[in-house]
Amino acid sequence: MKSPDFSKAPMTLIAGPCVIEDAGFVLEVAQELKKQLTGLPVKFYFKASFDKANRTSIEGFRGPGMKDGLKILADVKAKTGLPLLTDVHETAQVQAVADVCDFIQIPAFLCRQTDLIVAASEAALKNGRRLNIKKGQFLAPWDAGNIVTKAREVQKKLGASPASDWLCLTERGVVHGYNTLVVDMIGFQAMQSFGVPVIYDATHSIQVPGAAPGGKSTGGKREYLEVLARSAMAAGADGLFLEAHPHPEKAKSDGPNAMYLEKVGTFVSQLLEIRKLVAGMPKLLPEAHS
Repeated sequence: MKSPDFSKAPMTLIAGPCVIEDAGFVLEVAQELKKQLTGLPVKFYFKASFDKANRTSIEGFRGPGMKDGLKILADVKAKTGLPLLTDVHETAQVQAVADVCDFIQIPAFLCRQTDLIVAASEAALKNGRRLNIKKGQFLAPWDAGNIVTKAREVQKKLGASPASDWLCLTERGVVHGYNTLVVDMIGFQAMQSFGVPVIYDATHSIQVPGAAPGGKSTGGKREYLEVLARSAMAAGADGLFLEAHPHPEKAKSDGPNAMYLEKVGTFVSQLLEIRKLVAGMPKLLPEAHS
């Protein structure tokens, strides 16, 4: 069966700060992103996490927690009208997140947690939400088919007929040696063969875990952000995940690999030009099959 072609649809864009630092900060970032991105052909979801549950150090800032975090995100949605995305880490969190957010996300380290995938799939399908599952750094692209199968089985069991892009996979690199991530560009095509849109995580792909001074937080190689994101668009990625901060050097989480907030609109516009160019090129070779 031929896989759906999402290349002509508006690009899914997930952008925002890594973590909710405080209510005023999150609203400020959301308003600035809305200003920069209005008018661009994207399906934009504002992203911020209420809990960073997999910090390098026990001393790392985790966020306000689910109850307060979802209140803050609901306020952002009410004041900006932006659809939201945030992470879930446990099955008990899923319905509360689905009540507020339009896009539910399963972090990469949890992508094989069957109960979490089932619960998140059910919540997404029953509440008209989308589900983004990040492929773990420990998985080959073709092994992500098992993730999709779990979600599709829930869809089949419920007899649901959601939009074709309700389920997404995200590529964020694969571990190559110690604390180095490598993005294999054939991975986008391989995962698209499972019939889902594949999003490129431009900022987590340049993480260097534990590389900040003292080894208690994540470092990053921001200098490679642009070239990898452009390469992903050329490779056919259907969407972009991008964390941004007005002052990355002061960010409480993942600052070394965050995009500068004021440059997001320009950067996304550049990537859209590449995506449009590639989408208009006829395929000359047979489509790959999973």
